[in-house]
Amino acid sequence: MLQIEIDGKQIAVKQGATVMEAAHELGTYIPHFCYHKKLSIAANCRMCLVEVEKAPKPLPACATPVTDGMVVHTHSPKAKQAQEGVMEFLLINHPLDCPICDQGGECQLQDLAVGYGKSSSRYQEEKRSVVGKDMGPLVSAEEMSRCIHCTRCVRFTEEIAGMQEIAMANRGEFSEIMPFIGKAVETELSGNVIDLCPVGALTSKPFRYDARSWELSRRKTISAHDALGSNLIVQTKEHTVRRVLPLENEAVNECWISDRDRFAYEGLYHESRLKTPKIKHGGEWHEVDWPTALEYVRKTLDCIAKEDGKEQIGIWANPMNTVEELYLAKKLANGLGIKHFDTRLQQQDNRLTGRLKGAQWLGQSIEDLGNSDAVLVVGANLRKEQPLLTARLRRAAKSYMALSIIAGSKEELHMPLLAQEAVHPNEWAGRLKNLAQDLEQGVAASLKNAEKAAIVLGAEVQNHPDYAAVYAAAQELAAATGAVLGILPQAANSVGADILGVNSGNSIQEMLAQPKKAVLLLNVEPEIDVANGGKAVAVLKQAQSVMAFTPFESETLREVCDVMLPIAPFTETSGSFISMEGRVQSFHGVVKGFADSRPLWKVLRVLGNVFELEGFEFDSSEQVLKEAVNKEGLSEKLNNAADIQVQANQAAGQLVRVGGVGIYHTDPIVRRSAPLQATSHAQVPAARLHPNTLAALGLQDGASAQAGQGAERIRVTVVADAGLSENVVYLPLHTENAALGALMNTIELAGA
Repeated sequence: MLQIEIDGKQIAVKQGATVMEAAHELGTYIPHFCYHKKLSIAANCRMCLVEVEKAPKPLPACATPVTDGMVVHTHSPKAKQAQEGVMEFLLINHPLDCPICDQGGECQLQDLAVGYGKSSSRYQEEKRSVVGKDMGPLVSAEEMSRCIHCTRCVRFTEEIAGMQEIAMANRGEFSEIMPFIGKAVETELSGNVIDLCPVGALTSKPFRYDARSWELSRRKTISAHDALGSNLIVQTKEHTVRRVLPLENEAVNECWISDRDRFAYEGLYHESRLKTPKIKHGGEWHEVDWPTALEYVRKTLDCIAKEDGKEQIGIWANPMNTVEELYLAKKLANGLGIKHFDTRLQQQDNRLTGRLKGAQWLGQSIEDLGNSDAVLVVGANLRKEQPLLTARLRRAAKSYMALSIIAGSKEELHMPLLAQEAVHPNEWAGRLKNLAQDLEQGVAASLKNAEKAAIVLGAEVQNHPDYAAVYAAAQELAAATGAVLGILPQAANSVGADILGVNSGNSIQEMLAQPKKAVLLLNVEPEIDVANGGKAVAVLKQAQSVMAFTPFESETLREVCDVMLPIAPFTETSGSFISMEGRVQSFHGVVKGFADSRPLWKVLRVLGNVFELEGFEFDSSEQVLKEAVNKEGLSEKLNNAADIQVQANQAAGQLVRVGGVGIYHTDPIVRRSAPLQATSHAQVPAARLHPNTLAALGLQDGASAQAGQGAERIRVTVVADAGLSENVVYLPLHTENAALGALMNTIELAGA
């Protein structure tokens, strides 16, 4: 340890620490712009100049390593003069547009100019101006004259997002920060450059001109868009969500959030938002009050239970619903004798049910996974499924982690990999078994020889028609190598649904094969949320009654339902999610309910009372959580071990669809966010195939073709992609192709 004195205070720091880090540890603030704890050191703003005894001139605190016995002064006349001089230079060309600047009230330059600058400028010459840039639908770079060239945005895209998409062009007074010519910023983490920008040069395009920072209220919440459980700050005004920012939590999302978490709020007030309960009568929809709607639900369920039996009622629930909502739904189902309840919307293979010793989860904490020496990921589209977890893995892979990928396609991950194999999905189980039998080669050796190793199964494994076989093979490999086996859950509360044991009776796919007379949809849009969307809609059309508890109405719901009840999204209700690492995170509603919508847990509580069931006397979601989950005993319920031995389906030559769910088509809120839908990630995908597969099918690169799964047919553009396994069609789930069959199933392609 090295001893350093800063402003008369002594502290011991590790070898290699900088003066900035030592000051931060001591609680001493040193002004800075370019320095950021998660980015490399640039030392180009010079705002952090400090006086170091025996040094001939002020030194930048961010780039000066500590030496033993060093004495530093951060507020001495010499340091202050240096800081004032730097600030004067920074303001020479900065436009004095603070009254109209989007960053006003939360501008680092503004704050430091007051604290460390001079009261007036000696500069009289004409200021330079810089033309605004187009960085896409999420990040606004209209006011680049404000840029002070700290290069935080440049370093972020290169180091955290993985691919440099922003750079500094030219030299001297002609320097400009810009995206590469003709390109938008494409990374799924692009919004973080808005937070990093210390001035008003890069701002949120959807939030531009919407409100001033001092008009906004700040509320804490948890992301409902993936299983990471990112901590968020939601800023509100007039009871509407106006902006979403990251809340720092080093163990979960560090200080970042994905664009999906940041901009999904734009879908909350979409024109399709359901305002009041509606009942269909004589083919026409009529608005009703809540008591009428709930009485309709009671009468309908009672009638079907008496006439056709309780076996003829099913519940399809979205695993992004909170713990409290799923628990009360299960309690209601038990009270009414409804046996068929499922949250596994895209899952096809039900053979693991009853064979698992606990709830499926990541198998360890997010931090522990990031600290692993070797990791094998199977069947995941990492950047789509888990953008922030991918960034954590990227940082680890750049320094110490041996990361290997087995999937149907080679995803561009922008990180060093030990191995990346494009393997046909029908061969995944066999490939894992081969690895378990030969532990001295490549991927298996890296897992076996690592001090900490992990095998992680993505959504494509979970949605695989032969999930049980792939899971059994992965478990065998984990046992042989000593690796931790984990899965990447597909929704914010998938782990919570598993812990609550809500999945009982027939799975959704079994309910499609043996249709029910009545179906309750809890925040589910069947045409896209459920595997075999086209078949799901056809089955619901034949049902006697379909009751949707939903924040939004859609053409499909209007067609298949006879009652729609408006429920609140996560921003308008209190509740809890259990993340991929088994972390229970509770939150409160950040705004009042929209129109006549109600929190689903309250609707279910009242329904319990309407049916005169016992145990529905809850006054708060906290009471429901306490009854639903014993936090102290939670770790005992998390267990990925499965008692299963199954034979893998080795059917060769089948044309199989891969690609997962599109990154901005994962849930009803995200699908309605206009800025996210304007990005390149959300555009209608082409069907990508290996050139050999294209040739075998007699198709030309760029041609139009007919894709078919089951009875459904749609038109797609086919594109050659050598990064795919042969006999694989990469076609992510999108609203335009949702009518096709399930992901990971066989698909047909024929010429126009």
